[in-house]
Amino acid sequence: MKTKVFLLFFSTVFFLAAAIVTNDWQIDDDYTVAFDTGRAEGTFSGMDGEILFDPSDLANSSMDVTVDVATIETGNDTKNKHARGESWFDAEKYPTIRFVGDDFSRAGEGYKVSGKLTLHGNTKSIDIPFTFSPNGADSGLFEGSFTVNRKDYGIDGNFWGFVVGKEVEIKLRVPVSK
Repeated sequence: MKTKVFLLFFSTVFFLAAAIVTNDWQIDDDYTVAFDTGRAEGTFSGMDGEILFDPSDLANSSMDVTVDVATIETGNDTKNKHARGESWFDAEKYPTIRFVGDDFSRAGEGYKVSGKLTLHGNTKSIDIPFTFSPNGADSGLFEGSFTVNRKDYGIDGNFWGFVVGKEVEIKLRVPVSK
């Protein structure tokens, strides 16, 4: 009987301790996913996913994040409609942009995550440099930016493609909490 009580007590303490030190971050609603080609700019919303991140345990950190393509916002309804269309993102056929990263490392004053970006049905390896600023034990802020060539992902655009440009800078600001 004493052994069962001890095991029950030990198990409870172990699971409570694991819950307290979890590094599973929830994405807060006030995130920003912005893009800029120099000639076209806007944002996406509809971000969702899992972020496991511990600066002291990068080997066990990971992320799997998606963005809803149909949420593109350029500030112009006509541009939004074209961006969602077949010539650009084709939101009906490819409804999400997905990044899966599991190779974290220190990089300068911050970090780098290497992983796979799936956009418009094409998956490519990319590195995303970022910083993480903790705000106490229960919240923090991820910030990063990277550039992709839209043509690498099969987004040729229509006759306006030459105007928009190929290189797209993505800026991320993702507040998180536990």
